[in-house]
Formats: sequence, structure tokens, C-alpha cells
Amino acid sequence: MADTVLDVRNLQVKFKTDEKEVLAVDGISFQVKRGQTLGIVGESGSGKSVTSLAVMGLVPMPGKITQGEIYFKPQADRAQPIELLTLSEERKRLFRGGQISMIFQEPMSSLNPVYTIGFQLIEAILQHQDISQGEARRQAIARLQEVRLIPSDQELKLEYEQENPDDAATDRVISQYLNQRKQEMLKRYPHELSGGQLQRVMIAMAIACDPEILIADEPSTALDVTVQAAILDLLRELRDQRGMSMIFITHDLGVIAEIADSVAVMYRGNIVESSDVWQIFSHPQHPYTKGLLACRPTLEKQLKYLPTVADFMEEVTTEEGKVEIREKSPTIDQANGAKVQRDNLAVADASASPLLAVKNLRVGFPVSNVFGKTKRYIMAVNDVSFEVYKGETVGLVGESGCGKSTLARTLLRLIEPMEGKVTFDNENITHFKGKRLRQIRQDMQIIFQNPFSSLDPRMKIGDAVMEPLVIHKWGDNAKARRDHAAYLLERVGLNPDSMNRYPHEFSGGQRQRVCIARALALEPKFIICDESVSALDVSVQAQVLNLLKELQSDFDLTYIFISHDLSVVKFMSDRIMVMNKGKIEEIDAAESIYREPQTEYTRQLIESIPTGSLDRIQQQQAGRGLIPWSDISDLSDGNKPSATLQYQLFGMVQGDWQVAKRLLNQVKSNNPGHSEDWYWQKVIRDLERDRQ
Repeated sequence: MADTVLDVRNLQVKFKTDEKEVLAVDGISFQVKRGQTLGIVGESGSGKSVTSLAVMGLVPMPGKITQGEIYFKPQADRAQPIELLTLSEERKRLFRGGQISMIFQEPMSSLNPVYTIGFQLIEAILQHQDISQGEARRQAIARLQEVRLIPSDQELKLEYEQENPDDAATDRVISQYLNQRKQEMLKRYPHELSGGQLQRVMIAMAIACDPEILIADEPSTALDVTVQAAILDLLRELRDQRGMSMIFITHDLGVIAEIADSVAVMYRGNIVESSDVWQIFSHPQHPYTKGLLACRPTLEKQLKYLPTVADFMEEVTTEEGKVEIREKSPTIDQANGAKVQRDNLAVADASASPLLAVKNLRVGFPVSNVFGKTKRYIMAVNDVSFEVYKGETVGLVGESGCGKSTLARTLLRLIEPMEGKVTFDNENITHFKGKRLRQIRQDMQIIFQNPFSSLDPRMKIGDAVMEPLVIHKWGDNAKARRDHAAYLLERVGLNPDSMNRYPHEFSGGQRQRVCIARALALEPKFIICDESVSALDVSVQAQVLNLLKELQSDFDLTYIFISHDLSVVKFMSDRIMVMNKGKIEEIDAAESIYREPQTEYTRQLIESIPTGSLDRIQQQQAGRGLIPWSDISDLSDGNKPSATLQYQLFGMVQGDWQVAKRLLNQVKSNNPGHSEDWYWQKVIRDLERDRQ
């Protein structure tokens, strides 16, 4: 059994303001085993990040740790663990960033934009190690190579030989080339790197001083699925190679399945359920956990509406004033989807006119030379053609930078195309301008990715919803417009009485509902949803996706739904377009894209999606050697149970074969004459009953 490297006991964190006291973390306890990963999962506001900041000693004011103990055991053979909360600030700094390190959620806000990444990485190394500037630079390069931001020396040599096939270079010339390539990365600034590259810089900085514990706070949330998969692979590899322990924080249980060994589920400052990853996914006990597992779109089933956390639980205030969570029986059939199976939308026949038709559309951005003249164009949209029929949802999926948002803005004429034709409702709108363009935009609206930046922070939400009505002179008077805005807010699930509140007074999901109400204000025929749920928790995401489907049915809307997450696009869409480097890779029915992808790029997108399936969990754990098949030395190969049963039982007994053998022998002596599988199933059922 792995020993404990971090032991958190009865931790409580409070934030005290002039108005009230908020209990952000309410007496939680957990352990992190050496060399293993604890996944902490929950929605925004559940206390996940505050817990990690408490471990790091970085709880911001006015927050304060009011009770609890945090024991850190940096060496396996150390007699006494260190109580981190009793250390002075100076001693805490010796551990923070050195033996306990952290990767923050948003790398762009974590890195200083005025310093190069090399300067910031070397600074972190010198802070915790007594070495020279030159040695720190060498270590910085080594860490960037370890996270594969700089190619290895062997790869760089191969690149040089490919670039100079006829050059018989000396070792000195090759060495100079290698050093130049390495220094180039150190000299780059944060804004010159992509989101995935910036996250690799943060990982390199976090592992620079060989920490024993790495805390990763939502390290993949803002990334494309393919980049996310690469970051998860990298973190797994670093953990296993270095023998690090990890705390991985996220709101997505699908991601947790890819990397965690054990899981703690947090809700409103409490850990409502904790167990090994197999147990959490195969037999969740708490209704909140069940809701989180159910509300993420799945590729295997096609549901008409997604279940939400509210379908599985409700909060009830007792007579003593305490809030209790009570389980509900979900109304959505999770067993076979019989009640919610999506209606098949018949693709329009050849005689029907499409609502939107795009023909050979090209959009380029100019690149200027040193004299300010256009040198060439970067083609963001390159010869794209497709059609969208009334009442359908066409999904548009692809990685960041593939041209999705540029295409969306060009369709709305927010960006001028270089070539091609856009026809909407049988009118060629490619060259519309002025009054005619404003008129057509009444029927074409967009919901942007970030609801906070989409709303004016100085404008009340009622005024924000009414603004398009005022611009287009909708309604007879101000009262009619206000009544219409109140109706729209109510229709998207908000209280009309909140019309006088400002955007900062709402949660992310509520702000996105305001943006949806604003998009509906002029009763459009066609709406583009541009990454409209990617910044939301999975439970809030499910609510917004369900709302979009309800509104489509009620208002007879047509959607283009843009996302980098194929599972979300598949749930929403009738047909899917896959976009890569400005071109459409393939267009087909949503189910066909998933079942029979035609291109390698589409297959990579599908394979990168964290599914959270039991098979995937078993594959990840077996690959790490945490399923001790070889330890069952008492059984012949022909008499061993199935891999699934082995995994389940070993997870329940914490990998201790002696405990499992004792339980199996007891069952065998009381129930002779059964198969080996039967005995293992019996022990598993008994342990599950005892837990309940």
C-alpha cells in the first residue's frame, strides 16, 4: 500500500466581508498517496481551488484558515511529517514552489507579459536552488525539453540534417545550431505562444525544482480536446517518471477518469463522496456525483435532453435551519434513453431551399512587409461551401485557429469575405451594406463564447436585452419593449424582477442566459452559437444546452453550433461539419461522423475526447501497473477471474491481495462448488453492501 505524502485533516477556510461570513471549505479531510493522483471535482464555488490554495499557503485576503491541519511527509523514510500551517512565512516559501508546486488554471494571467518565459523560468529555479545563472539556464532548457516545448537534442540534430542535406557540418556547427534553437524559445514572450504552449511553460516551471506534490488547478479547461489530451498525457508521463504525487482539480469527471487514482467530490465546501476512481464511476453513492456523471454529453447515446444535477437531488431546509441534500429519482430514463431518444430530423429533400447557402467562401488576413505593404494573406477560411436548412442544427467542430469563429463572423458580415457567396433566405447578402444589412441582421444573431465580455458591465441586463429593440425600433413604446424583455428573461429561466441588476451580479450560466435572451429579442430565424457553453461547468452547460434545444423547438430556430468538443456538438446537431486549417474536412449526419469518420483528423478529435468510461479507466490504471495481476500468485492463469472483477476488488481493498484472499477464502468455505468469477462477484457485492 502506498504511503501518504499529504494528509489534510478537518480543514476549514472562511472569507469574512462587511456583510457576511462565507464558509468556503467546511471541515474537509483527505489524503494523497505517494506517486498517485487525487482528483478533486466539483462545480465553480465548491471550494476546490480554495482547498489547493490552503495547501500552498496562498489563501487570498479576506480569506483565512480557521481550523484544521495539513501534514506533509516529503520523504518516505522521514519519521515525523511537517505540519504546514504552523510554519512561518519564510519556511513556507521553502516548501512552496519547491517540494509542493502548482499549475494555475489560466497561464496567460499567471505569467508576466513583460518578461520572457526564459527569464521567468530561470527566476523560479534560482528561488529554490543555490546554483549559478548558467546552470539555471541549462535546467530551464532541460525542463522545456521535458515538457516537449523544445525538441530533444536528437530531434534538433535530425532537423538540421534535413534542412542542410548537402552540408557536412562539424560538431561545433551543429552545437551552435542546437544552442540557437534552444535560446529562441527562452527569448519568447507569453503572448507569442498558444494556450497549449503556455500551459507547458507552467508545467515546466512547476516541475523545475523536482516537487513531491504537483497541484494542477483546472490545467486543461480552456484548451481544445486534442491539446487537452496532450497535456493529460504529459502530466501522466511526468508523474510516473518522477514518482510525483498529484492533486488534479477540475469540474469535468470525464477528465478525472483520464488521470486520477482516487476522487474527492466537493459540493459547497464539503467532500460529499470520496473513493477510488473505479468505484466513483461504477457505483456512485451521492446524488450530486450521480448528477455530475449524467449531465455530460456522451458519444454513445443520443439523448434529446441532458439530465442535470437538479434531476438527482434537492436541497431541503430542516426545522433547525440546516440544509440537507435529498436524493430524487431522475425523470430522465438513463437506462436506455427510451423517453429522451432524439427525434430523427429528416434532411431536407433536394427541392427544398436552404435557409443559408455558402458557396466557395474565402477569408484572408493580410501580412505586411517592413514597408507596410501586403506581402501575403493567411487564409482563415479557404473555399468553404455548405448549406443549412430551416429548423436544423449544423455543428461546426475543430481546434482553435481552424477558422470556425472567422467563418461565423463572415456569415453575419462582421468580416468582409475576399471571395465567395453567402445566400440567406434566398437573398444574396454578400454585398449588403447600410440599412439593408441592418435589416437582414434582425433575422441573424450570434451568442458569443464569453458572456461577461459580451455584456456592457455598466448596463443593466434589462437594458442590454432591450438595446437591439431600440436600435431596430421594435414595438410601439418603451413599455412594450420592456414587457418583451421581461418575457424573454422569464423564457430563458431568469426572474424578470432582476432586470435592474448588473452583469457582475450573476453567475456565468445566468449571464449566458441573458445573452441568449438578447439574441432572441428581434425574433430571428437563424442563430450562431459560437463556443457558447465552453466556459461553463458541465452541470450549467447541460442546463444551457437543454435551454437552446427548447428554444429551437418553441421559436422554430435554425442553429450553427460551434465548439471544439465533439461530444457537445454531437448532442446538439443533426449534421456536423469538421473544419481544419480553414477548410471543411467532412460534412455528414452527426451519428455518421462519430461512427464512421472519413478523415484522420476527425478520428483524432474523437479519440481525444475524455469519455469517462469504465473501460478507459481500467486501461489507464492497468497501464500504470496499479492492477496487480501478477500478485495473484495463488491462482493459475486459467483459474483467474475477469480483468474487470480483479480491478473492482483490488480497488475496494486498496490493492492488498492478502485482504482480498482472506475474504475470498471465507466466501469459498461458506459457498462451495461455484466458479472463481462467482466468488469474486460475491465478495464485491458484500463489500458494497457494507459500505452502504
